[in-house]
Amino acid sequence: MQPIDAVPVRRPGRWIAALAVALLAAAVVRSVATNPRFQWDVVGEMLFSDRILHGLVLTLELTVIAMVAGVALGILVAVARMSPNKLLAGAGAFYVWLFRGTPVLVQLLFWNFIAALYPTIELGPIHADANTLITPFMASLLGLALNQAAYMAEIVRAGILSVPEGQAEAASALGLSRAQTLRRIVLPQAMRVIVPPTGNETISMLKTTSLVSVIASSDLLYSAQLIYSQSFQQIPLLIVVCIWYLAITTLLSLGQSMLERRYGRGVARARRETKPMRLPNLAVAR
Repeated sequence: MQPIDAVPVRRPGRWIAALAVALLAAAVVRSVATNPRFQWDVVGEMLFSDRILHGLVLTLELTVIAMVAGVALGILVAVARMSPNKLLAGAGAFYVWLFRGTPVLVQLLFWNFIAALYPTIELGPIHADANTLITPFMASLLGLALNQAAYMAEIVRAGILSVPEGQAEAASALGLSRAQTLRRIVLPQAMRVIVPPTGNETISMLKTTSLVSVIASSDLLYSAQLIYSQSFQQIPLLIVVCIWYLAITTLLSLGQSMLERRYGRGVARARRETKPMRLPNLAVAR
């Protein structure tokens, strides 16, 4: 029996599609590079200006503080939702329903105008004028953190539910309390499920901070808006904003990948890296 001389099936469509994409990309790059209306000299000048960097720092502060507060509160809400106490479970479910069901922009505006409802805020020994206490920065933090906590509560709850019940039962047999079981047994194992969506939420939070510009909080976007309201150079300033957002999201994505590798150690996976889908490489005999 003679061996079959197999020849891979020729796929001219792939080469045509690749050539079309390459030509389109080259045309876009050439257009962007040669169009003087982009004003790349202004982009380079404003990229590291003091006002832009000040807005960038505020954006990073909002992202970090809102995420930390959102994660902490989200864990509490998730634990409350899973509590055998119906009142706690109902309160957690109501919180998630309320903050996930209303737009974050509406929540930001609500907190910014909270003085219309409570002119004076009294919390125990604290008596303060609402307009003085709830600054645009504080209203931004409240809106972002409380909204984020609702989403984190569901992420944490999904992570906890992914841990087999036998783990909690074994911890209970060893005499660990519910809090100790959650802290030492359940949450460390749930991190493998919690970390990836939390990384995505952090990147989303960074971009969501741009909404605080509507309440005059001096973030990156609002700083750029103040500049181009005087110079009328809208396009180059918006390009500066996009460059900074892209740079920071790239760094956050790298950090997320490292965390995923760390918490994924020891877990059997059929594929450790996501690969593009490939169709079977058929061959014909001749």
